[in-house]
Amino acid sequence: MRKLIGCTLLIALVAAAGGYAYWAAQRDVGHYLSDLRVELTLNEGVDQGRGNLLGIEPDLTPRDYQSLALVHLKLASYLNTARDAGLLNDKTVVVLPEHIGSWLVFRGEKNELYQAANLNEAMRWLALSNPLAFANAWLRADGESRINDAHLRMKASSMAADYQTLFGGLAKEFGVTLVAGSIALPAPRIENGKLLPGTGPLYNSSVVFGSDGAALGTPQRQLLPTYEEQSYIQPSPDHELNVVDTPAGRLGILIGSDSWYPENYRTLNEKGAQLIAVPAFIVGKTTWDKPWGGYKSVSTPSEISLKPGEVTEGDAWHRLTLISSLPISTAQAGVTVFLRGKFWDKHSTGLGFISRNGQTSPDQPGTGARLLNLWL
Repeated sequence: MRKLIGCTLLIALVAAAGGYAYWAAQRDVGHYLSDLRVELTLNEGVDQGRGNLLGIEPDLTPRDYQSLALVHLKLASYLNTARDAGLLNDKTVVVLPEHIGSWLVFRGEKNELYQAANLNEAMRWLALSNPLAFANAWLRADGESRINDAHLRMKASSMAADYQTLFGGLAKEFGVTLVAGSIALPAPRIENGKLLPGTGPLYNSSVVFGSDGAALGTPQRQLLPTYEEQSYIQPSPDHELNVVDTPAGRLGILIGSDSWYPENYRTLNEKGAQLIAVPAFIVGKTTWDKPWGGYKSVSTPSEISLKPGEVTEGDAWHRLTLISSLPISTAQAGVTVFLRGKFWDKHSTGLGFISRNGQTSPDQPGTGARLLNLWL
């Protein structure tokens, strides 16, 4: 009798495990109609043959990341609109927002994930749908928040490949230089024009793709992630800022609030940066209009007099992003763009702006995807 009960339990366990494995392996891509509209809300200067900075603020949702084809469709539609408006040429530098690549962690997942009520539930579905990969990544995780680290680490290889395919492909397809926002990966590196993840800590990094689809230079790691992110995303250990040669000029990248530190502009000055791209990301539907909370990673620089609560979040971005503000920055021009959309219960907001000759031109309030263009 005991043997019979033992065999029955073993069979039940095997059947349950097999059923779970089968369920976890199913990845049905449902039909989804995305809003492909985009509005040109800022267009400054005239084409003088020196190229342009084109900031794109996509309006994205989790469903857009269900497959590479879907997210490509949306981003390509924005670039097609820009091309039809005469905004693309071989000297165009396109800038996308921060973490646009990090959301690739949700590519190819189960429908239950996209239908989740909130981000925490979606993350649980992510782990449940990839049990072995998640367990392995959790054992190798770095930082205080092992769970957040493991979610990203377990899909690092596919995320890096998808990022290269998507953004390198768009750069080649439209013949532009493309600053591909940012992506959170373990110790990313470039080998033979390809983005590859390593085995070290997670870094929030931006990669520039040339018009041939290959990655240029090295990944620009964020120097100072926010306090919230530092539990799983690490600051760049060498605090190195890179400058990339593009057809429009020498380009530097400051990810998110890295653009608030005067010292970073002085470093880019020394390296001859003529253009600066700021991929940014803000969480909260009304954060832009709320009082600014102050510096989010280290103490306030001594030369900054702005105090928390003194201005709104949006005003702080305009005052602290010092592109073309002599003598701190000698760059000719720059663009700051924010990710827009809703990811479960988390809204991402912000109004992008362009900078030239010490003057900032902000976008106007509104909904939907935006294009911000600055002729050089």
